[in-house]
Amino acid sequence: MENLKAVILAAGKGTRMESDLPKVIHTIDGKPMVEYVIESVKEAGIRDICLIVGYKAEQVKAAVTSKVTYVYQEEQLGTGHAVKCAKDFIGDQGDVLVLCGDTPLITGKTLKCAMDFHKESNNQMTVISAMIDNPAGYGRIIRDQDGNFVKNVEHKDATEEEKKSHEVNSGMYIFHASDLQNALTKINNNNAQGEYYLPDALEIIKKEGGKVDAYILEDSDEMAGVNTKAQLKSAADIMAKRKG
Repeated sequence: MENLKAVILAAGKGTRMESDLPKVIHTIDGKPMVEYVIESVKEAGIRDICLIVGYKAEQVKAAVTSKVTYVYQEEQLGTGHAVKCAKDFIGDQGDVLVLCGDTPLITGKTLKCAMDFHKESNNQMTVISAMIDNPAGYGRIIRDQDGNFVKNVEHKDATEEEKKSHEVNSGMYIFHASDLQNALTKINNNNAQGEYYLPDALEIIKKEGGKVDAYILEDSDEMAGVNTKAQLKSAADIMAKRKG
């Protein structure tokens, strides 16, 4: 696919894994989970891939066999800050996919469908979302009565009415590169954690007249993030079932 890039966030420690290993190199079937994400990106037709590393970066590099560009995030100051570290890689042409290194179940077919939706809808930004039974803790996608995208709201900031939405933000996005670059200069860290959050880009792009929408995953399992040993096992089980 022409002028397409992917940025994969893989800098975190993953304290809930209770392991010294960087989270993204815990394995499923002998392969680091970040490698599954890289393979899906390639299956979707993207060859230009950047991995943002931080915690034990050398260990992550040693575990990844795919050919990717590496960018180092010295301090982990949030997802917006992580993506900003890759601004030279991103450039300002074409589209860029932003994914997490701890979502090994996302498939190339799904990424391709999401990118087609992004292009056909002429979006500046597309959030990949999913409908889930228990949305507690997730950022919610809010739509109007006609089903048009209105906004993304974090769980802790959502009103009781907004919390009723079962459509959640997967943490995966597609941006037009120049709109992402512009938004990255405007994201601030005025929040309880003092971090720069990538979802804030959505509000910025929309406010400036850009078109933002959400693409709903057919299979919500594909957005499952792995933060604990139990979730790693669950992802491995789903993967085994897929292979049949």
